[in-house]
Amino acid sequence: MGKNNLKEGVVVELKNINKFFKINHESQNNSLKSFFLDPMSAFKRNYQTEFHALKNINLTINKGESVGIIGSNGSGKSTTLKIIAGIYSPDGGKVLTRGKVVPFLELGVGFNPDLTARENVFLNGTILGMTRDEIKRKFDSIVDFAEVRDFLDTPIKNFSSGMLVRLAFSIAIQAEGDVYILDEILSVGDVKFQEKSRKEFEKLRMSGKTLIFVSHSMASIKEFCNRAVCIKNGEMFEKPTMEETINFYLEG
Repeated sequence: MGKNNLKEGVVVELKNINKFFKINHESQNNSLKSFFLDPMSAFKRNYQTEFHALKNINLTINKGESVGIIGSNGSGKSTTLKIIAGIYSPDGGKVLTRGKVVPFLELGVGFNPDLTARENVFLNGTILGMTRDEIKRKFDSIVDFAEVRDFLDTPIKNFSSGMLVRLAFSIAIQAEGDVYILDEILSVGDVKFQEKSRKEFEKLRMSGKTLIFVSHSMASIKEFCNRAVCIKNGEMFEKPTMEETINFYLEG
């Protein structure tokens, strides 16, 4: 991922981004029944097709902007976020970023289920680029925000899915960054936890951090974003105003 050649004030730039995925198809069926129904099935082979997930995506995001990415399921929104975060590499084009990018994607992926919550705070915090001293300093804030203090020495394989996500979110929100990438993150946890999360993101926004936000909630997009782009069938569209972009998406 490139970090140079960005204009002053720009923190993310996507230039002609293309992404392809190979899709495996199972065509061979070796059951006796299938052989009698179709004798040629024994000679069929597996094959792949190529899915063009993103098509010549161009996007420039300035420091302090809150950009909503909207679109239907499978349109390419999460793929775009993962390319910005460096999780996926594009198959064409350039990704340029400035500053530290903190992704709120697939929360808890770095957890070890056999370790305790306490141990996983240090493990996951390190994965997110925090030093051990920094994690120690923020440990109480992480634990109290996640509401898991009574379970610190419990292996997280015994946690409910809600507790896991709360803990992962609480670690990630303490990772100091310049650009925060959020995928449907405001639906994490119960209503009380969601409200706490909203307040934290509002603090980030008000402090001048850059937010890139995927959501199916147009109310959340309007609340947190000053700009919106729409992805349809792997292509990106942006109308003159956020309201027009949202209407473009809703009109199908």
